[in-house]
Amino acid sequence: MDERMTCAAFGRCGGCRYGAEPYAAQLAAKEQELLKLFRTVLPEEFFACGKYEGILGSPSPLSYRNKMEYSFGNESKDGPLTLGLHKKGSFYDIIPVPDCRIAPADFGRICAAAQAYFREKGVPFLHKRSHQGSLRHLVLRQSGDGSILVNLVTASSFRPAADFTEMLLALPLDGRITGILHTENDSAADAVIPERVNLLWGENYLTETVLGLSFRILPFSFFQTNTRGAEVLYAKARDYIGSVDGCTVYDLYSGTGTIAQVLAPAAREVIGVEIVEEAVAAARENAALNGLSNCSFIAGDVLKVLDEIAEAPDVIVMDPPRDGVNPKALQKIMRRGAGHLLYISCKPSSLARDIPALSLGGYEAEKLVFVDMFPNSANCEAICLFGRREAGV
Repeated sequence: MDERMTCAAFGRCGGCRYGAEPYAAQLAAKEQELLKLFRTVLPEEFFACGKYEGILGSPSPLSYRNKMEYSFGNESKDGPLTLGLHKKGSFYDIIPVPDCRIAPADFGRICAAAQAYFREKGVPFLHKRSHQGSLRHLVLRQSGDGSILVNLVTASSFRPAADFTEMLLALPLDGRITGILHTENDSAADAVIPERVNLLWGENYLTETVLGLSFRILPFSFFQTNTRGAEVLYAKARDYIGSVDGCTVYDLYSGTGTIAQVLAPAAREVIGVEIVEEAVAAARENAALNGLSNCSFIAGDVLKVLDEIAEAPDVIVMDPPRDGVNPKALQKIMRRGAGHLLYISCKPSSLARDIPALSLGGYEAEKLVFVDMFPNSANCEAICLFGRREAGV
């Protein structure tokens, strides 16, 4: 397989950082940047004695994304309707990406067909300044079995005609469309906000398999965008935690409960906390789907919910949003006195920022590894295991 980026939009699209570099060179470059960051917060002995375990690559550096969010707009002022991604450094300009190498080929085919359809119909995109127009985004998700969920996002005044669905279902694809949705969004923000979701055809969910467990993914549920890469991430997290036999585990910022359910078969009890109610509902449904009776999920802010959980944790796993853990929540997490904390970060600089606070709170970094969940981009995940120091040490 050619592991180099050959997308025609490379350099103009803001999505990918690396172009001609082979994947091994990309990994080496990411690792060096991350090492510079973590050497500022961890002692050199940490790296010299084998506690740092390097960087793990994605099983595939190409066509790995299971979700893409495309925008309607134009490539230049008064130009024709375009469906694609934001031009690098631009808030307004949209460029087509029909041969994007990090997305499945079917996504490019669906985008090209939708762009042609709406151009022919003369449907305008929603202008960010005037807020006039209809079309906003097209969100595509795909599961490992090739099932595809199509979600058209527009102003509430627009209703897709029946032939939009017919056009999509007639497309020659490698996979198959199993659900078509229409999301109404009148928010002034340039974001996909589901004010109302209408099912146009098929199912409103996908089912994905991770490490032998099944997960039902709803349109707005968080799920790792690199499914096979997520297996690498979660397997390493499980390895770091080790035996949880008889243990109570907190899974904070639990999303749809993926980590909780990966750990549940070996644990006494796993308690997940997540602020997004839809994700909590999906986590509960997924736990039932996988026959896991020792998982419970609480909807709420970690900062507040920690005061309400009676069971003391043996292990705490936290996989926070990009900005990391709220400082007040981090203090509460440490006060729960778990023997180990496992911090998974999609923004390693947030993890690095929190390491000094964890050290002051009595937790010492024991293991660190980077996992490249986002090949060809500048992003990477980090996993760090912290152990609680004995009193007086």
